Amino acid sequence: MIGRLQGSLAQKNPPQVLIDCHGVGYEVDVPMSTFYQLPHLGEAVTLLTHLVVREDAQLLYGFATASERDAFRQLIKISGVGPRMALGILSGMGVADLAQAITLQESGRLVKVPGIGKKTAERLLLELKGKLGADIGAPAQVSSPAQADILQALLALGYNDKEAAAALKALPAEVGVSEGIKLALRALAR
Repeated sequence: MIGRLQGSLAQKNPPQVLIDCHGVGYEVDVPMSTFYQLPHLGEAVTLLTHLVVREDAQLLYGFATASERDAFRQLIKISGVGPRMALGILSGMGVADLAQAITLQESGRLVKVPGIGKKTAERLLLELKGKLGADIGAPAQVSSPAQADILQALLALGYNDKEAAAALKALPAEVGVSEGIKLALRALAR
């Protein structure tokens, strides 16, 4: 219902801010990543918002970027993850870091966020796989069938997507599969 607020910043009390929009003050909870980007008091501010209506309250959550809001919306769809926990996750790690952790299935990075245990981290990885940042930690763009085969070989040997992508970028464009694997392994051994 309320998708965006534009006004002047009246108060900053982490994680809540008060935005004055033509005489109406809106209390908005924001992740710390957004909080650090806010201007000084009295200056103009624009936040994308998400309204949560509960039986006992109407809560407004604000975000500096559309990707933060999208990540928040994906997080609150997961059973056991409410708006407060979603804000905590976004405060503990950026959207790009979260997307990369999900793409690479690294539960250890999520467990470092306060309030996230091992089971919750594993549930997040399972339910958000393919929904959040599928392309952020993805393997390199392959321009030929030979490069695709080299990439698959590196992944099968136990290298992660990031390492394999870096090795693939260092290869000459028209290298053969067997020679490409040898060159990539040499590059990774350094």
